[in-house]
Amino acid sequence: MLIVATSPSFSTNKILQKKIYSFFPNAKLNLNKIRFQRDDLIDYIKDANGIIVGLEVIDDYVLSKCPNLKIISKYGVGLNNIDLEACKKRNIAIGWSGGVNKLSVAEMTLGYMLMLCRNLFTTSNELKNRIWNKSGGFELSGKKIGIIGVGYIGKEVVRLLKPFNCEIYVNDIINQDEYYRKNNLIKTSKEDIFKNCDIVTIHTPYDDTTKNMVNLDVLKTMQNSSFIINSARGGIINEDNLKYALKNGIIAGAAIDAYVDEPPIDYELLELPNLICTPHIGGNSKEAVEAMGLSAIKHLVEFFKNEI
Repeated sequence: MLIVATSPSFSTNKILQKKIYSFFPNAKLNLNKIRFQRDDLIDYIKDANGIIVGLEVIDDYVLSKCPNLKIISKYGVGLNNIDLEACKKRNIAIGWSGGVNKLSVAEMTLGYMLMLCRNLFTTSNELKNRIWNKSGGFELSGKKIGIIGVGYIGKEVVRLLKPFNCEIYVNDIINQDEYYRKNNLIKTSKEDIFKNCDIVTIHTPYDDTTKNMVNLDVLKTMQNSSFIINSARGGIINEDNLKYALKNGIIAGAAIDAYVDEPPIDYELLELPNLICTPHIGGNSKEAVEAMGLSAIKHLVEFFKNEI
C-alpha cells in the first residue's frame, strides 16, 4: 500500500511524520517542499492508494492517471480544489473534517481587524523607514462588523469578538436564526453589510456563486473609511478591482491571505501601503497544522483499517 502526501507543511512536520510512519511505514512525503504543477503532481501521486492533499488541484484528468487511488484525505478544510463529482464517478472516497483549523484562521482575522483599525501595519512600516507617524487609527470596540459566511470560522470570529462589544451583522445561505438570536447577531443582506459596516470579513467557500463576489461595484458601495478582509479563498475578491479601490481611496484598507495565483504575482497590489498581505497562513498555526495533519491521517487509518 502506498500513501503519498503532497503538502510541504504536512510532510516536514516531525510530529506528523512520526504519526503517519507508525501506520504507513512506506508513506511518501514531500520533504523537498515542491509546489507541484499538474504533470509533476501526476508523476508524484500516480501509483498511490491514498493521498493527503492540501491546495493541489485534483481534477478528473489527474484522477484518470491514478488507477490505484481509493481515497483522498484533505489536509485543511476547503474542498474546492478537489473535483468531488469525478471522485464519486471513480468511487474514490473523501476524508474530510470541517472546522479543524477554525481558531487559527479566526485569530488571524481578529489580528487583521486590530492592525487595520489601529493603523499598526502602516505606522510600523513607516517607522522602519524613519517616518514618525502618530496616527493611531480608531478602536475596534463598538464598531459595526460584517461577517459573510457564518460557518465554523465565521462562528469562531463571532466568539472572539465578544469582548469588543461590536455590532455584528451576518449573512449566510443557510438559515441559522436560532444561533443568530442567541449571539445577538443581526441578520441582513450582503448589500447592507457592504454599505454599513466598518469592517467586512469574508468566510465563504470559493465556487461559482462566490467568484468575484467582491468587485468594483461592490467596493464602491462601502464607506471610504471601511476595511475588507479575505482569509478564505483567492478569487472571492477581484484583485484588480481591489487594487483600484485601495489606490483611489474607495476604501481605507484591506487584508488578504489568499490569492488567485499562489504565490501571487501582482507586486503592485502587494506593495500597496494600505494592504496587509500574508502568504496563506491563516490555517497554519502550529496547533492547526498538527490538528489538520492528524485529522488527515485518521481518515486514512479508518479507511484502510482492515489492511494495516
